[in-house]
Formats: sequence, structure tokens, C-alpha cells
Amino acid sequence: MTVDSAAGTAAARTPRKRAATGKSAKKSPTELVQLLTPEGKRVKNAKTAAYDKYVADITDDDLRGLYRDMVMARRFDAEAVTLQRQGELGLWPSMLGQEAAQVGSGRATRDDDYVFPTYREHGVAWCRGVDPTNLLGMFRGVNNGGWDPNSNNFHLYTIVIGSQTLHAVGYAMGIAKDGADAGVVAYFGDGASSEGDVMEALNFAAVYNAPVVFFCQNNQFAISHASEKQFRVPLYERAAGYGFPGVRVDGNDVLATLAVTRWALDRARSGEGPTLVEAFTYRMGAHTTSDDPTRYRSDDERVAWEAKDPVLRLRRHLEAHTKTPDSFFSDLEAEAEALGKRVREAVRAMQDPDRMAMFENAYADGHALVDEERAQFAAYQASFADTVDGEA
Repeated sequence: MTVDSAAGTAAARTPRKRAATGKSAKKSPTELVQLLTPEGKRVKNAKTAAYDKYVADITDDDLRGLYRDMVMARRFDAEAVTLQRQGELGLWPSMLGQEAAQVGSGRATRDDDYVFPTYREHGVAWCRGVDPTNLLGMFRGVNNGGWDPNSNNFHLYTIVIGSQTLHAVGYAMGIAKDGADAGVVAYFGDGASSEGDVMEALNFAAVYNAPVVFFCQNNQFAISHASEKQFRVPLYERAAGYGFPGVRVDGNDVLATLAVTRWALDRARSGEGPTLVEAFTYRMGAHTTSDDPTRYRSDDERVAWEAKDPVLRLRRHLEAHTKTPDSFFSDLEAEAEALGKRVREAVRAMQDPDRMAMFENAYADGHALVDEERAQFAAYQASFADTVDGEA
């Protein structure tokens, strides 16, 4: 990507003014790839031509499938938020508003591709075939994950910010040496882009031409830290500094996200190396259920982004440009409610784990310190009385 030379010269002449105002060099979102407008109209012009071919095979049934994915993911997410508020989960990171970025990119992957998520990729997990109820065990405190990563090529959620990008690059380097015809997708957020792990991962991927797509969901807030306080230029432009392509896509446009991710994965599988995709979107909910976004965001801002709602955008397109009957939407609503009920019942039925189990998988062959800690914890547990006033 090129930067306007005149603008660059002007910026070089006024460094003190920039530092004083603290304003970023954030560009207009009009530069992003968009195939569906917020009103649901299909965009086709010279700018989109490079990506149109990657969704040329998408039928009306496929569009309805993408809509179903987003609706089901949103309903699951809403149920998880409610369960946390009721005390059934310790914490929950909502994905509200990011459904298109996740479903579009998730549906671009093949079964043999491997995905490394953060802790918010509930929509991607849905697309990879992970049972939604399995995502909740960790947040209820009954397990450390809840699914076999190799069953769906979907890694366990990563809480440590940015570390999964290094894991993804290492895995990508490995499958490249094995000669596999597959790609890897590493998800991270705009806040994680400031972590050293992410920068190291970008550099390693470039040097070793790893078949990996770095997929950044820029929801514009690293918890309460706004993006204009994190970086001076659009995130996707960082890719040029490492020597590979970067592109910004409308993260609320499921069709554009699907197309761009397909393009990036095609590059990876064909040996052309890494790509950085910045999905420009908005986190309509809180960072997690322990966060209060009203302390740092205005209601007007949220209302403006609600008009760009990814689910509503595709529904408008389906209603105006396809022969989608009303029964499709009503049947889907009933299906989503059934999912919410199933999730609710599954969480409440989860059994507490054996307290001693936390010592079992720390080391493969045992460890003296772990053995000592296990004995201390067992003695501590045994110190509690089993009866009160003679009653069990």
C-alpha cells in the first residue's frame, strides 16, 4: 500500500503539532473492502473486482447459511452473557457486533486449515463445528478448554494476549516443511497488535514465508483504550514493514470478509506467504462482563454503529435481493431459541471437577515440587470438618 507523498511530507514538517494534539493518522474507513453496504446493497466496481471472483460461487442458499451462522452465534453469545449475569459463569467475553468478521473468515477456511483463536472467536468456533456448550466450561471453571483441538483443527482459547500468533506461525512453518496444502489463521485484536509476541510472529512469518493469515479484528477498543491512542496508521499498513500484503476489510460485511479471507488463504496455500487482514468492526458490547463500556464510549457512537449491524445488513440484502420467505426468518428464530435453551441446560448440568485433578497434567513425568504442592493441598482439604454439630 502506498502513502500519499504530499501528506507524508506535511506530517514530517509538523511533528510537534501531532504530538501536542495526540491525534492519530487514522484514515477514512472508505478505503476498506466492502461488498455489501449497510443498507444491504451489493457493491460491484473496479475497487471490488479483485475480490468479487472469490464469492462468485455464493448462491442465495449460501447467503442464507451465512445469515443463519451469524444469528446462531449471536444467540449463543447472548445466552452466555445472561448466564454470567445469573452467576452461572465467572466471566464472558461477548462477540456482539463482530459476527460478520468471524463467520465470514471462519467459512473461508477448509477442514484441513488450522485456526488459532483468542478467547472471543465464538462465531469461528461455530463455523469449525465446535459444540457451543464446549466453549463455556473454562468460563464456568470446570475445565481448561473443553474440546479436542485436533478434532476440528481449532485450537483451545488463548487468554494470554497475542501468544497464539507465535503458536500459529510455528505450526504454519511446520506444515510448510511437511509439504501440506493447507493454511493457518491466527486471530487477534487491535490491542494485541501492540504486544511483542505479535510483532515477533509477523517477522518470523515473513522471514520463513509461513502459510499463515493474521486476522485482526479491530473493534476499536483494547478494553477501554481507544485505537487512536494505540497506533498512528491503519493496522493493515504494518504488513508492508514486514514485507507482505495487508488489507483492510469491512468487518461488518460478511461477504467481503469471506472474499478477502479466501484470497489470503489461497495465497498461503500456494506458497506466497503470510497476509495481514484487518477487519474494521465495532464491539457493540462490553470487553467482558466485568467491563462497563459506558465509562469510555458515548451512546451516540454505539447508535451509529448499530446502523451498520452485520446481521441486519445481510437480512436487508436477503429480503430485498433474494427470494427468501418470511418463514425462513421465523424458523431460524425458533432454532436460535432452542440453542439458547440447550446451552442454558448444559451449563447448569456441568459437574465440578475433582480438585486434585489440577496437578495431573503440569508435567508429563511428574515433578517433585508439584508432588509437594499436591500433598499440601490434600492436607488443606482434609483439614475441613465433614460434619457440623454432629450432622453431615
